[in-house]
Amino acid sequence: MTSHTSHISTEATAEGTPADPAAAVATAPDRSAMQHVLDRATAPGGAPGIVVEVRDGRGTWFGSAGVSDTGTGEERRQCERFRIGSTTKAFTATLVLQLAAEGRLSLDDTMEQWLPGVVAGNGYDGRAITIRQLLNHTSGIFNYGNDAEFFKKGIGAAWFQHRYDTYTPEQLIGLGLATPAPFAPGDAFLYSNTNYFLAALIVEKVTGGTLAEALTQRIVHPLRLTGTYLPDTEPTIRGPHPRHYSTLFVSDAPPEIHDATDMNQSFAWAASGIISTTGDLQRFFGALLQGHVLPAEQQREMFTTVDTTGPVPWIPGTRYGLGVFSWSLPSGATVWGNAGATYGSWTCAMGSRDGEHLLTGQVNGDWSGLGVLDDILTTEFGAAAGS
Repeated sequence: MTSHTSHISTEATAEGTPADPAAAVATAPDRSAMQHVLDRATAPGGAPGIVVEVRDGRGTWFGSAGVSDTGTGEERRQCERFRIGSTTKAFTATLVLQLAAEGRLSLDDTMEQWLPGVVAGNGYDGRAITIRQLLNHTSGIFNYGNDAEFFKKGIGAAWFQHRYDTYTPEQLIGLGLATPAPFAPGDAFLYSNTNYFLAALIVEKVTGGTLAEALTQRIVHPLRLTGTYLPDTEPTIRGPHPRHYSTLFVSDAPPEIHDATDMNQSFAWAASGIISTTGDLQRFFGALLQGHVLPAEQQREMFTTVDTTGPVPWIPGTRYGLGVFSWSLPSGATVWGNAGATYGSWTCAMGSRDGEHLLTGQVNGDWSGLGVLDDILTTEFGAAAGS
C-alpha cells in the first residue's frame, strides 16, 4: 500500500508577524516532481515509507509516501520521531565546538591531555591525536563497528539475541583500538565511530555531566527541539514514530524484512544514537548553517573540510568537516549538512551552505536509503543550489 500527503505552510517573518499565506502559496515552487520521487521510492519492493520537509524563503513544504506501519497501513506523519543514525555526529561536534568557543578545550588538545592512557598501543599514540582529528576522521583510529566479532552480533538471527545488549563507551573504544592503526594521525581520512565516542568522553569530562545532559542543556532546550533526545539504554522510541524495518544486513536475495524498531542503541551513542524529527532537524541544521549556534571562529573550523577518498573511500563527491560534510550531487549542486543510517532508518539533513534552503528526510527501511536520499536531494537542489 502506498499513500502520500503534502502541504505547504508559511513561516513567520523576522518581525514575528505571519507571512501572507496567499503570497506564499502563489510563489511556492511546484514540488510535484519531488512527490513523484517519494511515490516511486515506496513502490512495491521499495521502502516502506518516506517523509521529506523542505524549507526555503517561500515557506515550508512537507511530503510523504508509503506507511509508518506495514501491518496497520498507517501513513507517515510530520510529527514522527525516528533514529537519525550518523546525523548525530553534527550534534556531538557542535557540543565540542561550543566548549572550544568557551575556552574550556582546544581543538589542538591531544587525547593524552584529556583521556590519559586511553589511546595507546597497536600503533596508537594519544599524544599525537588531536580533538580536531577525531571530528574530521583523520585520527587513524579504527571503527569499532567494523570489528568482525562485534559486527557478527548485529547480522540476521544474531541480532535478535543481542538487540538489548548494553555497551559502555569504554568497551567500544577498546574494540576500535584493538585493531592496529592503519595510518599516522592526519595522514588520511577513515570514517570511524570510535572518534566520536572519544570526543563525547571529553565533553563529559569537561562539563562534569553526561553527553545527554549536555545535548539537552546546550542544544535541545535553547533551540526548542521538542522531539529530540539521546536515549541511554532505553529500547523504545518515545512518542509517535514509524516502525523501523531492516534486512539485518543479511546477504540473502531477496532478504527477509524485520521490525527493528525496538533495540538498545548504546552501541551507537555519540556517533549515531540520537532520535529526532524532520522539523527538529530543520531547526537545528538551519541554525547551524546560518551561524546562529557557533561563533565565527568555530563555524569556520566546522566547515573546513578534508578529502574523503582515503584508504577506504567514503561517499563519492563528499568532503568532511567537523561533524558535517559537503556533497556534490549529480545535478552539479553542492549541499551541506549530515546524513546517517541505522537499523531500519536512513536520515538526511542537507541544504545550501547559508542554510536558507534545507531538506530533511527519513526512510523507514534500511535497504534502499542512500539511493533514495541521492534522488530527493538531486530533485530538490538545482545546479546553483550549493552556493
